[in-house]
Parts: sequence; structure tokens; C-alpha cells
Amino acid sequence: MPNNSTKILFLMTLISGMLISLCANSWMGAWMGLEINMLSFIPMLASNKNMLSTEASLKYFLIQAIASTTLLFMILLKSNTQEMFHIFKLTEWNNIVLIPLLMKVASAPFHWWLPSVLEGSSWLNCFILLSTQKMAPLMLISYLLSSNLLIQIAIVLSALVGGVGGFNQTSLRKLLAFSSVNHMSWMLVAMILGSNLWLTYFFIYLINILVIVLLASTISLSFISQAFNSMNKTKLVKFTLFIAMFSLGGLPPFLGFFPKWVTLQLMIQNLMISTAMTLVMTSLLTLFYYMRIMYATLMISTLEVSWLTLSYPKNHYSILLMTSLSSILLGILLCTLAFSVY
Repeated sequence: MPNNSTKILFLMTLISGMLISLCANSWMGAWMGLEINMLSFIPMLASNKNMLSTEASLKYFLIQAIASTTLLFMILLKSNTQEMFHIFKLTEWNNIVLIPLLMKVASAPFHWWLPSVLEGSSWLNCFILLSTQKMAPLMLISYLLSSNLLIQIAIVLSALVGGVGGFNQTSLRKLLAFSSVNHMSWMLVAMILGSNLWLTYFFIYLINILVIVLLASTISLSFISQAFNSMNKTKLVKFTLFIAMFSLGGLPPFLGFFPKWVTLQLMIQNLMISTAMTLVMTSLLTLFYYMRIMYATLMISTLEVSWLTLSYPKNHYSILLMTSLSSILLGILLCTLAFSVY
């Protein structure tokens, strides 16, 4: 980006496009909001100084253009053949319209573009792509979603791809990409179970992603090998980063476990036992490669003998770290209290 003013301009149009899609009362208006959102984000991805970002913006444009064109074609075909108001009653039409929306949120088997696009993006663009860019398509998916064979296949494939895909990755951005694919399966299940449950899951996921992206961008962390010795002087940063990763994976004491806990309880009540087992096992796979990173970083590859000695970071770190730690560690207590009161 040439300067901050253009970045702020495109960020404002990006947010306005998302709000148009969320507030639209017709599918044509929702498609128009998605287009404004996409065309605002592509200049933010492109950079003259980095060829990887240019490649990422081109890939993002091609995938989103294919999905938007397919969505527009399906909307026009549906409006020309039948009343748009009957779209909720026909499962076959719902499935056809859901396919381009699943491609926009990188749900398996339409996930192949997300790791390569994230790999060539800055940390700010990674956060936007993993959070706000998924808000409008997920809301449109929640309007159409019902439990059928296509959605069950998408849920199981997203869980398996997100769990297995991160094993041989050394880039932190690709790990977050495959983790996002895994979390997409939980959000689709939450949409089937309740209209408000997936919003709770999404906002807690957004908090975890925000903490990881802020810490990684602050210490310029891109690959796992950089974490071995880059944070030995500020171990509180290292602990906060890996606690945020465990929260993202859904380890029970932390904030990320709460939405999975509620989703699992509702899945068992609705007798979705096989799907629940698949999601739990794949979440254990994501926790395994997070645990492998932490074990190698804190115990094996450190150059110091007494690695338990904590040295507190500088002032510009301290507020960020304390806020992140308190939100992740104490968040599940507040969420449980609010859920029990509700």
C-alpha cells in the first residue's frame, strides 16, 4: 500500500461491504455487498515490495470471482424459475447456493486456496482474512443451512483436512489456515444446532486469532523455527503465544474450550454422536501439533539452562500481554457464569 490514507479508505469500504451483506433484505443486495468487500480487500493484499503478496492477491481474486459469479448465476436462475421466497423450502436449491458460499469461507473441499493466500499476506491481512472476511458469507450460510448429506460431508472433510493438514507445516500462517478450516466444521455444526451458537463460537475464535496475530506481528514471527530462540529474553511473550494457541485448539482450561463444550453438549442431546466423535478426534490432532511446537520450543531447543526464569517485557508489550492472558485464562469463567445465568 502506498500510504496509510488509502489503507484506511479500503478498510472502510471493506467494512461497509460487509455491513451491506449483513443488512441486505435480498440476495442481490447480499451479493453486491460481497463484491464491494472483495474489491476493497484485494488492493490491501497487493504490495509492490513483495511478490508473494501480489501472487496472494491474484489467487484471492480468482477464487472469490469464481465464487461470486457462481452465486450470482444461481440467484438469477432461482429468481427466473421460482419465487425467491421459497428458497428456504427447497433443500436442493439451498445446497446449490451454499457451494459458492462454502468456497468463500474456505470450507473443505474448497479450502485449497487459503494456506497459499495467507502465506503471502501480512499479519494484518491474515487477521482480516480469517475474521471479518468470513462474517458476511457465514451469515448468508446460516440463512440456508439445514442438516443434509452435503453439509455433513463438508463438516467431516473440514474437520479431517484441518486436523491432518497442519502436521508437516513449518509456517505459522499455514498452521492458522488449517486451524481455520477445522474451526469451520465446528461453526457449521453450531449453525445446525442453533442460530446464536455459531456467533458465540465465531467471536471467541476471533479473540484467539487476534491475540496470536498481535503477538506474532509484534515479534515478527513467521515460522516455527524462529520461536525456538527469538523469545528467550521475553518468556512471558512465549507463554502467552502458546497459551493462545492452546485456547485456539480448545484445551479445557482456556477460553477456546467454552464454545466447543456447549456445541458438544448440544450435539450429544441431538444424537449426533458420530459427528461429535469426528470433531473431537480432529481437535486432538490440532492440539497435538500445537503441543509439539511448545514442547520443542520450551524444553528441547532452548539455549538456556534455567528456562523457568521470567523476564518481563518492555512497557509497550506489557498491556497487550496482560490483557491477552486475562482474556484467555479468565474468559471461560466469565462465559460459564454468563451462560449459567442466561
